[in-house]
Amino acid sequence: MAIAMLMVFWPFAVARADVGLPIRTCILPMASGQTPSPLFAAPQRFDCTRDPSSYGAGDFWVMSQPLPIVPGDPRDQLSVSFASAWQDATTLYFLYADGSIRRVSYTSATTSPYLRLGAMIAVPIPREESRPVRVLWEVHGAANMRGVVRGAKIEHYSQARAAEASLGLVYGIIMGLVVGLGVYNLALWPALRQPLQPIYCLLLFFITGYTLSSSGLIGQWLPGLDNNERHRLNAIMLGGVALTLVVFARHFFERKVFEKWLDQWAIVTFVLVALPNIAFALLAPHWIRTLDMAVVMGFLILLVFLIAVLVNAWRHRSNFLWAFAIAWGTPIVLAMFRVLHALHLIEWRPWIDQSTVLSMGAEAVIASLGVAYRIYLLSRERDLAREDERVARRLADTDPLTGLFNRRAFLDQAIGRSGPQTLILADIDHFKRINDLLGHDGGDDVLRVFAKTLAGALGPDMLVARIGGEEFALLADTARAPDADTLLAHLRAATYPTGAKVTASLGLCTGPMRNEEDWRLVYREADQALFAAKNGGRDRACWGVTVPGGKGPAADSAYPAPLLPAARTRRKYRRGEKGVCANGGS
Repeated sequence: MAIAMLMVFWPFAVARADVGLPIRTCILPMASGQTPSPLFAAPQRFDCTRDPSSYGAGDFWVMSQPLPIVPGDPRDQLSVSFASAWQDATTLYFLYADGSIRRVSYTSATTSPYLRLGAMIAVPIPREESRPVRVLWEVHGAANMRGVVRGAKIEHYSQARAAEASLGLVYGIIMGLVVGLGVYNLALWPALRQPLQPIYCLLLFFITGYTLSSSGLIGQWLPGLDNNERHRLNAIMLGGVALTLVVFARHFFERKVFEKWLDQWAIVTFVLVALPNIAFALLAPHWIRTLDMAVVMGFLILLVFLIAVLVNAWRHRSNFLWAFAIAWGTPIVLAMFRVLHALHLIEWRPWIDQSTVLSMGAEAVIASLGVAYRIYLLSRERDLAREDERVARRLADTDPLTGLFNRRAFLDQAIGRSGPQTLILADIDHFKRINDLLGHDGGDDVLRVFAKTLAGALGPDMLVARIGGEEFALLADTARAPDADTLLAHLRAATYPTGAKVTASLGLCTGPMRNEEDWRLVYREADQALFAAKNGGRDRACWGVTVPGGKGPAADSAYPAPLLPAARTRRKYRRGEKGVCANGGS
């Protein structure tokens, strides 16, 4: 929608901004003792054929050809407009049909009253009874990099103001889009943590700065800003866009695109763009034409580099080629026109500068789509990697035969549980006999059915695992632990292969599970209870001594706390001993 708005308003704004009649100009290097009146009387002294920039930097007189008659209401005030350039001081002399001369002067520090959107200078022509016939510019300290007076035209001042309002609408849309995208990506960056986002935000910052300085908006917002300093800032911002673009491209594409030679070329391009721009920002107006040409050559290298990036991305079938090409295709093409003009291969036209601003605004929007697409693919890759990691972890935590947790995963989730816990160790009775009778495949089937039956007895927050060959463990909060008799009944009633009758012995113990030491204590008691159930005739459940901090049938017979399981021998239980085999077959 934003691009559609730009496409609708831009032609309208450009048409409004292109009002007025062009003025041809001729140039004359300034010499001492020259005054406007004799120069108006001798226009043949001015050079109308040679490229003005060939005269180099200095002070100049610029004479217009006879001014055309502007159609419209003759009572409307006229103005002369021309492109803003690096100059220290300028005076415009207006010659009228009756021979009178009026003047308007300004310096680089007092340009803002005449600075219009589009970086155009619009000077109102003083009203006189007779009409103006010629304009003479007296320019001091002109860098003359691409001409002293460019794009001169005469128009009604009211038309110029109306055209500025139209351009203001377009620039407002561009600025709103760019600032909004920057805030949006900065807000997302802490969550997504993609290195591309801060680089993109930096790129948006330089695009914003270039739009403000190139359009002349910053000169209107800051009336005290020296116009030459605005040109310096414009060069800095445009250089920042170029430098950030190199870094942006390296992070935008997959690593395979920037192979050895292209990666090295990116570093060389960055340096060759950075050094001239830094030198221009620090040293201008000294050696300004040489520095300007160095900046132009740096941009030429950048254009070649970007084309090489697109070609290499195409060769490597990059997923992001289309986004980068669409976003940067127009700015690259228009930048070529700027370079061609800087090399004096084509004439300057106002649309070159204006279209660059527009293309950067459109680029900001389209690049944001590319960034979003890039982040989407990275997020998808990350999600797939996390899913693979979860699958791998699940495989590492799962017993491949039964699908239950293995011992390591069981301990990871068991240790650290709060509140009293009940540990149930279940061991299949006479499993060796089952293996001998059914074979190992049949024994595996028995293990699977047994595990499924145990898992079916699980309630909320319960854990079940295979911790040995035919030994299983179940852990639950004591208040919700399954009843031992009911569990034994389920295990007996399960349907096993070939109708085999399978029973199990259970050893239970209650206690805390705060740390590994608690686990060892509870497990030792449950294991000894399981041993008692085996000695008591199997197919039964026996309770071990409750570990201090737990609750259970044998809580009163807890052993003294200092006596650790590692130091205790296996107790000999007698069949029917109170508090030991209180469930099942006892």
